[in-house]
Amino acid sequence: MSEVRARVLRLLAADDPETGRLVRLLMTLVLAWSLATASPDRAPVFVWSALGVSMACWLAFVLLDARRPGTAAVLLGLASGAAAAVSGSAEAAPTIFLFATLLLFAAHGTPSMAAIVVVTAADLGLMAASMLWWTQPRSAIVVSGAVMTCAVLFALHRRHYRRAQHDRMRAMALDERARIARELHDVLAHSLGALGVQLEVAEALLTEKGDVDGAAARIRRSRALAREGLLEARSAVAALREDVPPLPEALGLLVAEHRRDHDVAAELSTKGARRPITPAAEVCLLRTAREALTNAARHAANTPVTVELAYGDDAVRLVVRNPCSGVPRAAGHGLRGMGERLALAGGTLTAGAAHGAWVVRAEVPE
Repeated sequence: MSEVRARVLRLLAADDPETGRLVRLLMTLVLAWSLATASPDRAPVFVWSALGVSMACWLAFVLLDARRPGTAAVLLGLASGAAAAVSGSAEAAPTIFLFATLLLFAAHGTPSMAAIVVVTAADLGLMAASMLWWTQPRSAIVVSGAVMTCAVLFALHRRHYRRAQHDRMRAMALDERARIARELHDVLAHSLGALGVQLEVAEALLTEKGDVDGAAARIRRSRALAREGLLEARSAVAALREDVPPLPEALGLLVAEHRRDHDVAAELSTKGARRPITPAAEVCLLRTAREALTNAARHAANTPVTVELAYGDDAVRLVVRNPCSGVPRAAGHGLRGMGERLALAGGTLTAGAAHGAWVVRAEVPE
């Protein structure tokens, strides 16, 4: 039962609050209720026929919108026209059908602006003719037309806003992908270049000097460079995947991997209210944590490590601590590159000994 409830809550959280499944379900119930309570006293056959066509078009729209949005939009236009043709009756159902279908048609992303103008003008004409045939006062025709025009303008404004927002999100996603692609290229170029140099030196040591120990050291260095380059490449590629866990979960996996591989105590703590941050900041913080854990295993083996992720008011901070008697040699080489990457994301990185521990602190603004 709890799993079903959680799934329902996830669906509702991901649903569009204006045109999503929940809104359409509620609208279907409202239309069905208005249809069930209608009782026209003049031209009932005409009214029931128009309302039946409108309801059938609405139900077809709900079923087809996800697969065939163009056809679904045409059905919405037909539903609004059928309802407008009988909107002059004393019943509330035609008016409800007219406003519901026309507003959703104007807010829909598929119809062109010309189609929306044509459908709106046709509905206004049908509504005016229907109200005249049902002998409605002219003032009611003017008021109804003005209200419907204002409602359509509001729907068009929402449509424009949603499109602009979608375009901005798409542009941000393309920029982020381009940034990650450049970063991935830099990582591979640096790693493969350094790897090639080490292998050339190892070959020269073997063929020219017969220095087996020196060549073995170069090969070990090549293996380390390949491993570091692979980790960097995986981090960059992970930012393009949709199934990457949030930063706290990713750090938890990293800490668990460190605990398992090195058989030492490693703990992660999170402070503040969790919230999403930019992919660039996530990648920088995750890489910083990996580099700090790698240095801890290399220069302070068999010592416990604590990782703290804190969400502040306007920044996210990562702190990695491990006991250390002094400043680890060469511990800052990899972190220096991380500091440069953090600086590109607007963040800062500090590393140093404090109170008998080696502390790495990274902070990125939101």
